[in-house]
Amino acid sequence: MGLFDLGAGMTLAAGMKMPGIDEFLPQPLLFAGTPFAITRITLIRLIMTAIILIVLGITAHRATLIPGRWQGFVEYGMDFVREQIAVPALGESRADRYTGNLTMIFFVIFLFNLCEVIPGFDMPATAAIACPLVFAIWSVISYVGAGIRTRGLGGFLKEELFPSGVPWPIYIILAPINLLEVFIVRPFSLTVRLFANMIAGHLILAVCYAGTQFLLLSAQPRALAGASILTLAGGLAMTLFEIFVGGLQAYIFAVLTANYIALSTPETVSGDAPEQVDKRAERSAQVAGNARQAALATA
Repeated sequence: MGLFDLGAGMTLAAGMKMPGIDEFLPQPLLFAGTPFAITRITLIRLIMTAIILIVLGITAHRATLIPGRWQGFVEYGMDFVREQIAVPALGESRADRYTGNLTMIFFVIFLFNLCEVIPGFDMPATAAIACPLVFAIWSVISYVGAGIRTRGLGGFLKEELFPSGVPWPIYIILAPINLLEVFIVRPFSLTVRLFANMIAGHLILAVCYAGTQFLLLSAQPRALAGASILTLAGGLAMTLFEIFVGGLQAYIFAVLTANYIALSTPETVSGDAPEQVDKRAERSAQVAGNARQAALATA
């Protein structure tokens, strides 16, 4: 018996099997060998997407002037995104335009992350890098789209690549750096942050529950079975922590997207009074700082 096998997970003495790379590279279930191959993770995404669309569609269809409990819960979620993410970054005058986009980003990422602790799924839908990459690309599209909307294509590219106040010879170096920062560095950092956090959380949960099963059913001597209480308690605690991390990562992603959109629009065309701009900048910096601290704490 080998110490570990990357293709089939890690196997320890006495038959304990630990999660391996195959968890995140599952074999296709449908349409194998085609660009439309559907794996277990893809199927989880499709099912969760269908659930989101159906639930929100029914909620919108049955919406009333005086909201019931469920409608109130949904509206509270949208209000949370607007007041805690959109307004601090964008200000009152622009928050409504982008609240729908930011709400979609926050709740879809959160619910995709939540699949990790849903029985039957047991895997975050963001555990394959393609999904976080799509969200990161959409974040960049939102940033570029907002800039083009307010300044035009030429004005946006000029401000991004050739900022004012810089000696022209510096543009030879600065323009390519700015281009890479917008279209490569930002989506890469967004993708890796979300992807790495969800993979790490899944591995920790899998180790806790695999250890519980091993100690309870297979460990020798049998006196070790009592230690399964510790691994089970650790697994339950990590389950609660992963729910928190899933929400936190969605929040950080939405906050960064909102701040990117804010950066794409000059303050002079935002429509806010100078004192509102100052307050918004202060609140945005505070929110972004809190998000960075939370990201470092869960990294």
